[in-house]
Amino acid sequence: MTKPPDPVWQRQVDGFGEVAIRPVDPVTDAGLIHDWVTRERSRFWGMRDASRERVQEIYAYLDSLATHHAYLIHRDGRPVGLFQTYEPAADPVGECYDVQPGDFGIHLMVGPPDGGVEPGFTGTVLGAFLDFVLADRSRRRIVAEPDARNDRAIARLVRAGFVLGPQIDLPEKRAQLLFLDRPAP
Repeated sequence: MTKPPDPVWQRQVDGFGEVAIRPVDPVTDAGLIHDWVTRERSRFWGMRDASRERVQEIYAYLDSLATHHAYLIHRDGRPVGLFQTYEPAADPVGECYDVQPGDFGIHLMVGPPDGGVEPGFTGTVLGAFLDFVLADRSRRRIVAEPDARNDRAIARLVRAGFVLGPQIDLPEKRAQLLFLDRPAP
């Protein structure tokens, strides 16, 4: 068994624990990701019927791209979320809106909770993820496009400061565009 990649970002979050972000290893992480994406709670991720092998193929393909990346978020060493980043100009979403210099796309899925719901958990994970993404000063605006039916994700992003854009039609879904401008220094 291969050792998973080292974290590319770590931070201690008061009252929450250590948050670490590391690239997905398509082989090592396929079982975990398959478990998460095939659950009913992850229906908007669009992989409910995917086999473990298909999940590994998809993440191996993402790993081969210079414009798209996948990461696991860990809390105190335990995986708690999956996220992907992409350059909108190199993605089908970029054909659906006027891509601006510095736009940077994201997808986030919080893993299934261990031991029940924890108030503030998703907001803390999202905040850490956004801190990681915005650490690159060239990123001027974050773009998200959850499934338009995913009211919970849309509401969570709005609470985090995202502004609603138009709905768009992508090959796999009708999506709600949301934008978050980099906070002023």
